[in-house]
Amino acid sequence: MTCYTPQCETSLAKADSKNNVSIALLSLAAFVIVTTEFIIIGLIPTLARDLNISISMAGQLVTAFAVIVVFAGPPLTALFSRTERRRLFTWILVAFALSNIAVALAPNYWTVLIARILPAALLPVFWGVGSDAASKLASQGNSGKAISQVYFGVTAALLFGLPLGTVLGDAVGWRGAFWALAALSLAMAVLLRSVMPELRPDHQTDLKSQVATLLNRFFLANLALSFAIFTAIFGAYTYLADMLERSGGVEPAHVGWWLMGFGTVGLLGNYLAGRLVDNYAVKANILFCLMLGLGAASAAVFAKQPLIFAGSLVLWGVAHTALFPLGQIRVINAAKSAKALAGTLNISACNSGIAAGALLGGWAINISGITIAVLGASVLIVLCGVASPLVERMRPAT
Repeated sequence: MTCYTPQCETSLAKADSKNNVSIALLSLAAFVIVTTEFIIIGLIPTLARDLNISISMAGQLVTAFAVIVVFAGPPLTALFSRTERRRLFTWILVAFALSNIAVALAPNYWTVLIARILPAALLPVFWGVGSDAASKLASQGNSGKAISQVYFGVTAALLFGLPLGTVLGDAVGWRGAFWALAALSLAMAVLLRSVMPELRPDHQTDLKSQVATLLNRFFLANLALSFAIFTAIFGAYTYLADMLERSGGVEPAHVGWWLMGFGTVGLLGNYLAGRLVDNYAVKANILFCLMLGLGAASAAVFAKQPLIFAGSLVLWGVAHTALFPLGQIRVINAAKSAKALAGTLNISACNSGIAAGALLGGWAINISGITIAVLGASVLIVLCGVASPLVERMRPAT
């Protein structure tokens, strides 16, 4: 029965307003969660100096986090799929806060590594249920807008969370940056617990049945392409802060601002990806793979030429950010059903690539230096661009 009285309309308006605030808080929570994963990249040089470890060893903190995300994602998402959403998000954020406190107090490298296991395991759980929660909170006909709003928190973290963390780390030390993340995590936990209404999950089919619907070569080829693309991206990007210092001659105090600029130009990549993905998905993927390859290679070769170096970083930054949403949409569209699981599996594939990229990049740096590492990543991303139309040809006939 529909209610048209002023009292009912006022009540509905209040509920919509509360739900909109909850969606905004989910977006902010996404910012904190993704920043926790990637902030370590911008802090690698200072953390390595403070803990007396090599740059490549510090880079393996990225690898370890990503590996845990890969293996924890699907099973933990299935395990918590029936948990009430507000409670789940609250405890995830509390766990992130405790982990960040442990990192801030860590006396050595291994303590940092162990302290980051818990957030790495819970990050894919957040993404496995976050979109569903946003959809339920949205008013009728606005579920897509709500989901995209939550994902804006991811984009903001990738663009600004890392450089802001670097700037903060330079001001108060890398430990201070993690104290700040701990405070933000606790604040988000309290806000979500106070504002978000209870959300009971719908009936979920078991994980085995969902996986069975995705076992086709077209979907698996798209997952493999995501893995290769992210291996290339993070083979170079993991060590960008170190490259700015060593090759580009950027003062350590200014590295955070350079990374901020890298993220800012990435807004253009996010915009272009959104405009192109619906009608030109494959061509866009080719374009941005080639752009990233050219930009990263030019930055490595011309690091001593300020104008060319800056222009190359612009090209690199635009393509870097564009490939994130392009990859997620490409994989979800490759799935005929079980699209939520498809998105989670793509996160696992991407994090596998992040781990492989950080590992291979660190290995290449130890063997031949950072220039060779970035050039190798550039070659791989170009090959990914070449492979994109080949993968598309596997699409089943409708």
